[in-house]
This record gives sequence, C-alpha cells and structure tokens, in this order.
Amino acid sequence: MNKEFLNVIVADSDDNTLIFFKNILKELKISIKVQCFSNGKNLMEYLNNEDAVVPEIVFINHAIPGKTSMECLEDITSNSKFKNMVTAIFSEPIPENEIEDIFVKGAHIFMKKPDCFDKLKKVLTEVITINWQYHTSGLNKDNLILKV
Repeated sequence: MNKEFLNVIVADSDDNTLIFFKNILKELKISIKVQCFSNGKNLMEYLNNEDAVVPEIVFINHAIPGKTSMECLEDITSNSKFKNMVTAIFSEPIPENEIEDIFVKGAHIFMKKPDCFDKLKKVLTEVITINWQYHTSGLNKDNLILKV
C-alpha cells in the first residue's frame, strides 16, 4: 500500500495541544491529513462509523475525557477494522506501570508529552517518520512498539 499522504487523528481536550499538533504536522515533509477530536466518545463514534476513513495513526491523550484512552484502546484492538492503524498514547509523565498497561492494552507508541513546542515537534517528527517508513515499506506494524 503506497499512498501520497498519511491520515492522522489527534484526540485531546486541550485546544492548544490540537493546534500545536496540526501546525507541526503541516510543517513535515510528509503530506498529512489531520482530523481532531476533543474527547474519546466523539473519536470512537467517528472511527466506528462505516464511512470513516481509518487513519494510519491516531494520537490519543491518556487523560482524554468522554471515553478514557484505555477504553478507546480496548475498542480499537477488539475491532479488526483497525488492525493496520497505529495507536499512540501521549501523556504528561505517568508511572511506569501505567505505561506498561498502555502497551499491554494494544498501543504501539507511548509518547511523553514534551513541555515546549520545539521538543513536541522533534518527538512528533520521529513518530511520524517511523510510521511513514512502516507505512511505505510494508513492514509488519504488529512489531512496532515505541516509547518516546
């Protein structure tokens, strides 16, 4: 599967974070179409819609309201429709055992949310670049686990 762009979803209740993500993703050399959701309930309603475009990667804030990130992960991993989608959970610093739970529930990526725009840009660039490599080379995404 070789496409000219990545479909990306970002789910976070903080408007500033959504703006940061959109601006950073626009600046990357990879063409990206971004959709944003402010809570987990709306995110899952969209993803479960028959007409929804399943993104290549979805970023979910660990502390998202409406439906928790862990509930979203359970829904995503239990639906074969999402088997080719990479799931990234991002958060302020959390205990190591919670990070382990995130991976056990099926997330591919855990990303500690940086405290400034430049660091967020660096981390997002790494995550998107690695995902693009998996996307364009046909590598097995089941083997993708990343903690940044």
